[in-house]
This record gives sequence, C-alpha cells and structure tokens, in this order.
Amino acid sequence: MRHRVKGRKLSRTSEHRRATLRNLAASLLKHKKIRTTIAKAKELRRFVEPIITKAKTDSVASRRYVYDDIKDRQLIQELFSDIIPKIGDRPGGYTRIVRLGLRKGDAAELAIIELVDYSGIVKPKKAKKEKAGSETPKTETAKETVEKKEEKKAPKTKTPRAKRADDQKVKEKKAPSKGKTSTVRKTGDK
Repeated sequence: MRHRVKGRKLSRTSEHRRATLRNLAASLLKHKKIRTTIAKAKELRRFVEPIITKAKTDSVASRRYVYDDIKDRQLIQELFSDIIPKIGDRPGGYTRIVRLGLRKGDAAELAIIELVDYSGIVKPKKAKKEKAGSETPKTETAKETVEKKEEKKAPKTKTPRAKRADDQKVKEKKAPSKGKTSTVRKTGDK
C-alpha cells in the first residue's frame, strides 16, 4: 500500500530526480511549452509552481530562492521581468497539462506542459522551404503515359540463371537424430 506517499520517484535517485526537475523547469520557463511524459509533467507542476509563486515578490531573497533551483541568470531575469507581469493576479495554477497519447517506441503516455498565460504566444514551427532547383512537375500527355505503361507490361525473358533456379527443387527432411532439419537440393525433372 502506498497510503500518503507523496511524489514520484521517476526511476531515479534523489539527486538525479532533482536535477531532472531543475532542467525541466528551466526548459519550461525558457520555451513556455515542453513535451514530456505525464509522470514527469505532473512532478514538474509540483516543482515549478512554488517557484513562480515565490517570484511574484521581487526581492533579493526571492531571487536567491529561485536561483537555488534555476541556475540560469538570464532565465531568472526573464522570469521576474516578463513572465511574472504576464501572470498578474492569478492565484495559482500557472501550468496546464495536455495529454497527447502514447509514444510509439515504448508506449509511454506523453503530455505537453505549458504556462497557461502563454498558450497562444508560443512560436510556431517554421514552414519547410522548397528547394530552389525543384519546380512543379510537368504534366504528361496521354500518349507518354500509355507508352510508359506498355514498357512496364512488356514480358521479361528469363535469364539462364533464373531458369536454373526454377529447375532446382528444395526439399526439407527431418534428420533422424536430435530432430533437426536439413536441406537437401535435388536437380532434375519436375
């Protein structure tokens, strides 16, 4: 039974778990939206929301408190100057977890965790540029299409090697000892 057991171990030691959560928190504050597993997202929410709450009061003590977990000075400056004014009077619930489904490789449940007030501001991915050399393909005339189909339908003649392979028969027999199978090739008439 796991009554009143708080938190998730995430299959890590305590030092590794804390380092993972610090890195995830820094990524979340930097990019405003990250994709991870649901277990990590739920633990990250428990880790980053008290940091954001503490950052609401801009003082040396609160900056030091935040710096204990997030070691990036530029990110701390962005947190106090950009993120906190945007959050405003929100009493809590700074993050949102959106489930994505299962990962293809190991069937882990994936989720996106994002800062609530930044859900529409996240930078969209750049569209792929078309290659300069590639132009729109030419449309074929009906005659060219028919000619290509006829070339594909033309019967292929068998080469001597292919004939020899067709003439050979492969039979499997059970060996009398140890139940192993052996392959015996016989050539001859069909």
